[in-house]
Amino acid sequence: MRHHTSTSRGRLGIVPDHDTERPACVPGHGHTGRGGATTLITDLPYGPKAAEVARGAMAVALHGTEEELLDDARLIGSELATNAFASGSPPLVLCVDRRCPAAGGLEVEITVTDGGCSHPAPASPPVSEEEAESGRGLVIVEALADAWSLTTGAHGTRAWCRLTRAVSPSTAST
Repeated sequence: MRHHTSTSRGRLGIVPDHDTERPACVPGHGHTGRGGATTLITDLPYGPKAAEVARGAMAVALHGTEEELLDDARLIGSELATNAFASGSPPLVLCVDRRCPAAGGLEVEITVTDGGCSHPAPASPPVSEEEAESGRGLVIVEALADAWSLTTGAHGTRAWCRLTRAVSPSTAST
């Protein structure tokens, strides 16, 4: 199985092109923060290791960020990768965009795409039973993310979320 990772600094709007499974550039969204932007795109294995690879990619993409943000991002990435493997089809692709808006702080967007599924997306995260061993992934994403969406289809599924953090006094001077 081919494993492809791409990282870009200062280039916004890089998304996976599902026809080639390689990054494709699209116009940026106007963010030109003082810290620039970093985008990491990686193929995830279609199997139980998808979550582990997603957690590792988060650690690389968010190196040097506050521990709480990294923990939230690793959990979200793991949940989205697990959902893509459990409900979708190959290829699985993870994209992590990290940028510092001009107003300060940090904005992280996490996207996991897959080759699609045959059942429609839920309007909201399903309510899981307390004793269930699965079914909490989207509930976790909704609880941790500032914004999120899920779009499913026969030819592709896209799960996306955004985490934002304001500049804290301890990180403002570094």
